[in-house]
Amino acid sequence: MAQEAAGPLSEETLSLWKREQARLKARVVDRDTEAWQRDPAFSGLRRVGGVDVSFVKGDSVRACASLVVLSYPELEVVYEESRMVSLTAPYVSGFLAFREVPFLLELVQQLREKEPDLMPQVLLVDGNGVLHHRGFGVACHLGVLTDLPCIGVAKKLLQVDGLENDALHKEKIRLLQTGGDSFPLLGGSGTVLGMALKSHDRSTRPLYVSVGHKMSLEAAVRLTCCCCKFRIPEPVRQADICSREHIRKALGHPGPPAPRSLKAQRPKACPRGDSGESAALC
Repeated sequence: MAQEAAGPLSEETLSLWKREQARLKARVVDRDTEAWQRDPAFSGLRRVGGVDVSFVKGDSVRACASLVVLSYPELEVVYEESRMVSLTAPYVSGFLAFREVPFLLELVQQLREKEPDLMPQVLLVDGNGVLHHRGFGVACHLGVLTDLPCIGVAKKLLQVDGLENDALHKEKIRLLQTGGDSFPLLGGSGTVLGMALKSHDRSTRPLYVSVGHKMSLEAAVRLTCCCCKFRIPEPVRQADICSREHIRKALGHPGPPAPRSLKAQRPKACPRGDSGESAALC
């Protein structure tokens, strides 16, 4: 029988979460902090990480949290760890981090303690960063708590600050021609909250990239594009594969393992120099 998540959140807890978000938001750094981030070819970048939380079908409590680390620029998995978890916090729009980040943080801390040489130099997160109702999404939350550069990579547009998936937005998407093309997500406040990115030549839907922590938007967009063999950046894709495979094995589900990668597929050449220009996860 499927388990259900905890009931509605109390006003007291919601108020605590808002205060915690505000406190941590003050620590977000939205500029490049490492030399490799400022290098057109990302020289010095050797390891990129991805995280994912996958749910057991029909169950809002049991899930699997995964962390993978890939070599860069080869994008081959050099470390992976998954664990089944029981989510105690309910899903509340705008507060995804309080439901998922504690488990992801544990995985990062475990790697830092046991195999520090494999620590990623940047984390790609399936969710938003500053593109968020209060400017502090799951990628910001995880970045501040781990003190790692983080990038928010969402599959759907979070409609905040006047951003809408309307006819004009769809027309801008249509004009994205090749992998690496992008356009800014300019909110009604006049702030650029992220970029819509065509991550692969064959992709018909953009990714929505936003700053998480300790990295500029320009570098975040370039690196996300460089990590794409397919539409979804490889660190996030491999973390998703890892978590779903762990669930399959843990619950004894039949079926073949999920495909890891196609060796013939190689990441396209990175853009050089300056680039041009779930409910959405948040």
